[in-house]
Amino acid sequence: MTPERDPIREAHAQWRRHGWDDAADGMAMVTSVVRVQQLLMERIEAVLRPLGLTFARYEVLRLLSFVQSGAMPMTRLGSLLQVHPTSVTSAVERLVKQGYVERLRREGDRRVVLASITDEGREVVERATAGLNARVFEEPGLPGPNVARLTDLLGALRAALGDEVGG
Repeated sequence: MTPERDPIREAHAQWRRHGWDDAADGMAMVTSVVRVQQLLMERIEAVLRPLGLTFARYEVLRLLSFVQSGAMPMTRLGSLLQVHPTSVTSAVERLVKQGYVERLRREGDRRVVLASITDEGREVVERATAGLNARVFEEPGLPGPNVARLTDLLGALRAALGDEVGG
């Protein structure tokens, strides 16, 4: 029995056979990045699903837990997470229903809505982080030097596509 061919390599060959040589490498790179994202999300979800979290909600909790006060304006959350305000509102609403976050109003300006992590939220984000560190982040699928090299390459790609990539 012969091993299956890599479908991305096969697509690359098809691109070249159809005369799209100038686009073939880019198609293979983009398709590979999308596939890796799918594979990594499967690993992440395997850790977070039993805790009742999605990666978006985990990111909100982790970010709030890093802030000394445990609270942050909703607009700032969206900015730091690089997501649309509707996505932040949805994630925070789910976290409120779960008892992991509270919505508060800023004392000096009642118009500002804060998301504030609860003790239950702190507990679940620590469990989630321990699981993600052990099952995903410590062994992402490449040896250490390659992880750093790939991160640098992805940073360059993000910058080339218009993302804010600080030094």
